[in-house]
Amino acid sequence: MSEENRASPDAAAGRTVRAPRATGIVRRWRDPVVVQILRSTAAATISYAVALQLSDVEAPLTAPLTALLVVQVTLYATITTGVRRVNSVVIGVLIAVGFSSLVGLSWWSLALIILASLTVGQFVRVGEFVPEVAISAMLVLGVTQVGASAWDRVLETLIGAVVGLSFNFLLAPPVWVDTAGESIENLARRMRRLLLRGGEQLITPTAPEQAEQRLFEARQLDDDVADVDAALRQAEDSLRLNPRVREGMLNRVVLRTGLDTLEICVVVVRVLSRTFTDLSRERPHEPLLPRGTGAALQETLAHIADAVVSFAVLVTTQVSTNADAAEARLAEELSAAVASRDRAARLLLDDVREDPRGWQLHGALLTEVDRLLDELDMEHRSRRLMEELDRSAREQRQRFSWLGRLRSLFPGGGGGGGGGGSRDGERG
Repeated sequence: MSEENRASPDAAAGRTVRAPRATGIVRRWRDPVVVQILRSTAAATISYAVALQLSDVEAPLTAPLTALLVVQVTLYATITTGVRRVNSVVIGVLIAVGFSSLVGLSWWSLALIILASLTVGQFVRVGEFVPEVAISAMLVLGVTQVGASAWDRVLETLIGAVVGLSFNFLLAPPVWVDTAGESIENLARRMRRLLLRGGEQLITPTAPEQAEQRLFEARQLDDDVADVDAALRQAEDSLRLNPRVREGMLNRVVLRTGLDTLEICVVVVRVLSRTFTDLSRERPHEPLLPRGTGAALQETLAHIADAVVSFAVLVTTQVSTNADAAEARLAEELSAAVASRDRAARLLLDDVREDPRGWQLHGALLTEVDRLLDELDMEHRSRRLMEELDRSAREQRQRFSWLGRLRSLFPGGGGGGGGGGSRDGERG
């Protein structure tokens, strides 16, 4: 019996160790870098096999090269960058064909073709892929019998482009909303830790060096915001043109406005940390605030810290039941924060009347707390979300206004229906 008792904790530990390992493996397979490597490898290999069948070249390496350049992590990025990449390669090949009929390969002809390629690339809207125009032209110019091989290179380029684009159409890339959501929640948790540490400074003596270290950590949140923004941009691209996604615009707007709110909160937390640092310099051997006032304000910051995390969970939650629970937690934390804030405000006023020293910094603390509460307020959040949804809808209507004009060209193609809808809207 004793052996079984000793064995059971080991077995439980084994299960505990295997579970994180399994979770880690799943996350690694969903990592954007891993997905990009696998998709690019498969697309390049398929394009090479197709080019072998359709091209007369023994080693049609231009096809897998183009596929590598075209395939991206998201379908939207594949389409937007793929077209520009194909244009850059084809234009470079055509420039090389024109030069090959006039001059051979020498140092001065190489200089001319690079100059011409970079110049033409600026006018054909290939964006950041201008250098690839010159690269393609040099590669083709360096091949013997350019006139015959150039068109084979064009064919290989088109094969690689078609395979790369078709690869993402047939095998839709994953949606990176979960990855962006994790980044947003991690940012919120880092803010929570800083707010809790700031609350501890209010009731315990804090050396100026320690306060400056926490101010440095608060400033580092700007880098975290940049990383989250990059993850969110990838998530937004994965939602565009993805056949597996419904209400993509709503998801994009919810995540983007949520990050905007947290970014403002990061600025306020940084200013709040600077205020703590200034107070610690004035009172290096005593608490930043009297005990009762400090405890009340510490409680306020603790509720705000939890509210920041609840807000992040609310923004990133996709299931309605979980969203309702997150919204309830956020409302509860904000209500408690407002109550403790009002109590702290009264105590701060009494402290300033007794000791006017540092009244500006005390007022700054309260102002920064109010800004955090205002940004996290649910009514403010709903209003901001509706404004952004309306703005996005207007931009989408303007972007596709040609569809309405095209519909109006056909008899009964929506002209009357559109007018009726307008009159109904006016009556409503």
